[in-house]
Amino acid sequence: MTSTVRSPALAESINATLAELLEQNEKLLLLGEDIGRLGGVFRVTRGLRERFGADRVRDSLLAESTIVGQAVGMTMSGLVPVCEIQFDGFTYPAVNQLVTQAARIGDRWNGQVSPSLVVRIPTGGGVRGVEHHSESNEALFARVPGISVACPSTGEDADQILRYAVTLGSPVVVYEPIRLYWRRGTPARDPEPAGSPTAARVVRRGTDLTIATFGAVTHEVLEAAHALAPEVDAEVVDLRWVAPLDMDTVLESVARTGRLLIVHEGSRDVGIGAEIAASVAEHGFGALRAPVRRLAPDRRAYPPADSEKDYLIGVREIKDEVLVMTK
Repeated sequence: MTSTVRSPALAESINATLAELLEQNEKLLLLGEDIGRLGGVFRVTRGLRERFGADRVRDSLLAESTIVGQAVGMTMSGLVPVCEIQFDGFTYPAVNQLVTQAARIGDRWNGQVSPSLVVRIPTGGGVRGVEHHSESNEALFARVPGISVACPSTGEDADQILRYAVTLGSPVVVYEPIRLYWRRGTPARDPEPAGSPTAARVVRRGTDLTIATFGAVTHEVLEAAHALAPEVDAEVVDLRWVAPLDMDTVLESVARTGRLLIVHEGSRDVGIGAEIAASVAEHGFGALRAPVRRLAPDRRAYPPADSEKDYLIGVREIKDEVLVMTK
């Protein structure tokens, strides 16, 4: 029987985890635009400046390049910076610091430097954001050697990911779905824990097909899976991390079900789904009873708020795709 245990709201969990990490490690600090006095655009860091002081919860300049640039210097000095970028679409000015500096420092210094650096990025649509405020660019960093990329869909997973990320000794980008920050009453999921900090989780057991997904759309996938039962018994794999990808869990699931649908919010072309599909074709082709399919938005700019429902993948689209695959 599926558990009805609910995770805390994403923002609440992240706030509590950051507070505990600040208490435990005096070298850890937070850095970002308006994260101190305001508590962040989404109030994820609310109350932390008052509790830990302005030196450890630092309001930065309105310049993403300087946020990550400062963090690179801090981590080389032995500090553990946890940065916040206000929105995914504002990440581009910091790409140079992340890709050419943070991701390469460990190798450049022959392992003498272990850059413990975390960059938190609110991501995704569904909140009627204006231009640059609703993008899903996880694939941008997932292909960069030296950078790990996590995409939690629950407060519980965000907690585990952050605790692991600050100890990894290499840069981690955490994409936090905006529309989940304060959402409650999310679909029930199997409470079985992940096998390791970077492992995927099978959040719903099934026999007819596997749906691999991550981030906010995991909730739409679960809702669709519950709605289709018992006509179709879908197994849902929440990847949680897209770099590294836990292909073992995906392949084990496909071996049980024989079918694979990949659903994600970022555009379909050259996305995470393409990598998963290629890996399954290479290593799990013999288990497939039908072609692997991807369900994701077309390769185009995120539309204005009034049109975002035509862009995002919803429950109806997922149900329709599943029914096509299982006929």
